Amino acid sequence: MPIFPLPQFVSQALSDNWWTYLAFGLIGFGFGYVLEISGFGNSKKLAAQFYFKDLTVLKVMFTAIVTAMTLLFLSSAVGILDFNLVYVPETYLWPGIVGGVIMGVGFIVGGFCPGTSLVSASTLKIDGMVFVLGAIFGVWAFGETVDPYWQWWNTSGYYGRLTMMDVFNLPTGVIVLIIVFMALFMFWGGEQLERIFGKKDLSKEPKLRIFGALALVVVAVAVLLIGQPTPADKWQAMSSEKMTLVETRAIQIHPGELLASLSDQRLRIVMIDVRSEADYNLFHIRGAQNVPPEQVESLVPYLLSEPTGNKVVVLMSNDETAATQTWMTLTANSVSNLYILEGGINNWISIFGGREPDITATPAPVVDEALMYTFPAALGDRYDASHPHPEEWELEYIPKIKLQQQRGPSGGGCG
Repeated sequence: MPIFPLPQFVSQALSDNWWTYLAFGLIGFGFGYVLEISGFGNSKKLAAQFYFKDLTVLKVMFTAIVTAMTLLFLSSAVGILDFNLVYVPETYLWPGIVGGVIMGVGFIVGGFCPGTSLVSASTLKIDGMVFVLGAIFGVWAFGETVDPYWQWWNTSGYYGRLTMMDVFNLPTGVIVLIIVFMALFMFWGGEQLERIFGKKDLSKEPKLRIFGALALVVVAVAVLLIGQPTPADKWQAMSSEKMTLVETRAIQIHPGELLASLSDQRLRIVMIDVRSEADYNLFHIRGAQNVPPEQVESLVPYLLSEPTGNKVVVLMSNDETAATQTWMTLTANSVSNLYILEGGINNWISIFGGREPDITATPAPVVDEALMYTFPAALGDRYDASHPHPEEWELEYIPKIKLQQQRGPSGGGCG
């Protein structure tokens, strides 16, 4: 199926377009306005949800979440948006659970969450201002104590970029439909609680909410029926553009550049060796992880998580064929800052293995992707050539690593 990405959002820094600030400003104003007219600046109204008298908070926030979810995955299904380029916060299970409980207690006691406290403070409500000051103090106290005391806990229960599709191993459309029905059930249940505990007359509720619910179901069914584009679909759409990078050798980096990059503290190098386990055990570059080509897609969640702008992924095989195929697979999965080791491990050894008397070149002609050297033992990265000292080598090469913009975490929701 055709893919129509939004290049101005995925390939450029947002600061390159002045109008993005205007757009985000309008969105932020609209979000705050909706919260205010929904009563989210009133702590009494917010606290009433915990007594089942007024479930406006649940209905408004879940409507926003579910609407955004269905439209996001519909956009992904028709090829407008690449979901892999949408930042998904990493899951830290235990801190998330405990933090959620603490925030919930604070919500009940104070009557605000961080987002709604700002809405209240912006309308000059004293309780909102006090809550904001308390939140600022809490953030400061946490920041001052997390490294010496809490960092071990703050990073516990790490699961990386985890989605419900990963947890339940179900198609995206199925998950979307289930969540929509779950939300509608919660809306209905919330209204029943309001009727029982808040004595609300449901006959006065707007009838348009029924049509809104039907629209959500229709969109969710469309997401299920259309399905999400596969990596093969994405590659078919981008292959002509991306293969130009391979043909012009824009993404094959010289071993000298890889060596220099490994010692560059500004870069975070991830090396993936896609050779057979036997060849990897014979010799590999220190720090490279061995992942067979058929398993490389399992790395995608890890490579898409922790979107730091200095992370560079370098693929390597004995020559370049297998590494290039892997590059195509990961590129189709939207992994950025991807490079291939020029000439593969054979070229690396030809440059850095000259001081290893026990490593000898294979005299007979070899087939593609064969290791062209013999070794006295399977020492892996214990050969000197597997971790040469960068200061001992002065190599000429054309630098090719150019970091692409990656999306990082942003605030949202009630946080």
